[in-house]
Amino acid sequence: MISDRCERMGIELVPKRKQAVIVNLMQLYLYDFTKYLDISVNDQGLFLPYPDLDEFWKKRERKYPYLITFDQRPAGFALIERMDDAAEADYYMTEFFVMQKYRRTGLGTWAANRLFDHFQGRWKVTQVSSNIPAQAFWRKVIESYTGGRYEEYIDPVRHNPSQYFNS
Repeated sequence: MISDRCERMGIELVPKRKQAVIVNLMQLYLYDFTKYLDISVNDQGLFLPYPDLDEFWKKRERKYPYLITFDQRPAGFALIERMDDAAEADYYMTEFFVMQKYRRTGLGTWAANRLFDHFQGRWKVTQVSSNIPAQAFWRKVIESYTGGRYEEYIDPVRHNPSQYFNS
């Protein structure tokens, strides 16, 4: 049964021509964040565009937009950046989103593990301090992926936890 489910999962680097899929999913992602951050929609009922999202298609040597799919349909996304400050980490999980319908199916864990395997090196993953479910998800995923070999630090100003590990 698990192998059947995994065969239905997919992840792909998003070409410029499919950028709108990430832009559209970003609205759902930002809606989810209304539980944790003070963000609102504009007069047209939309969240403001994600800052510099277009850079993920302009700086392909440093920024990697991925679409997460289930049964070949959009189910989420991951935005990964190669860090400028290589002293801290090589890769940063800038944003990671799985639609509520697909949560607790293993899709998020599967996608995160594929990305960690693909981008070998030192990783940084950060969560908003008030997003307790995301913290639990990432601690569980990273604990399993690394066999417990990771470090966690809390930002002294924003209090956001970050996990650091090697893939």
